[in-house]
Amino acid sequence: MTYKIVFSDVDGTLLDSAHRLSPGTLYAIEALQERGIPFVIVSARSPSGIYPIQEEYGFRCPVISYSGGLLLDKDRNILRSDGFSADTARQVIRYIEERRFDCTWNLYCGDTWIVRDRRDPRVRREEEIVRARAAEGTPESLPDGTEVGKILCMCRPECLSDIERQLQAAFPALSVVRSSEILLEIMQKGVSKGNAVRTFCQMHHILPEEAVAFGDHYNDVAMLEAVGMPYLMGNAPQALKDRFPNVTDSNDDDGICRALTELGLVPR
Repeated sequence: MTYKIVFSDVDGTLLDSAHRLSPGTLYAIEALQERGIPFVIVSARSPSGIYPIQEEYGFRCPVISYSGGLLLDKDRNILRSDGFSADTARQVIRYIEERRFDCTWNLYCGDTWIVRDRRDPRVRREEEIVRARAAEGTPESLPDGTEVGKILCMCRPECLSDIERQLQAAFPALSVVRSSEILLEIMQKGVSKGNAVRTFCQMHHILPEEAVAFGDHYNDVAMLEAVGMPYLMGNAPQALKDRFPNVTDSNDDDGICRALTELGLVPR
């Protein structure tokens, strides 16, 4: 099989544990681009949390943001957007606050990130990681025509499963997926990294079977199942490693570069 495109998650996959891009991973991206093989970032992050990576390391590539809710080309033009209404966002956040869940909500619209209180330690930590700045506000301030990309819930690990279960039961028309041991992503039903990868491939006349993808967590499963050559990072949960046969090195050990070299897509 000749592979024609590579998709990669960001946190825990593209970036190492210090949230940096290793020289080996950057080499792999540049080698792909020199060969005319598209490298596409696929992340739950907003565009503002992805573009600083490209600026710091000097490369441009297409981006699939909000776990598939927003597709952008390498010049940052919108190819497709799938969100939910401001009224739905108000209902979700009202539900979270009325039940006093031990979590912090984050609302994303386009490239805007809204939180109730920027002083929240969980918000401050996220700002440091993604190198973007949140704005204080409420869902009530959103105009009725606003399309919401996602709601992110930052939870304590011991509370996450219960909050996930309650939100899934209360909002069956939405997709509620965990992206780490402390994060829940709430998106429009049908939005997933897998559907976005298939859509992107179709737009570029590439078969999903001709695609490679890298991920490390549960919200990457749909993407990994959608492509012909899925890779889990060595730092992925064991439960996922039991499901996928291809496991590369960890995000701290140039796992992406190793796998692409083995496939012959990147020179040794």
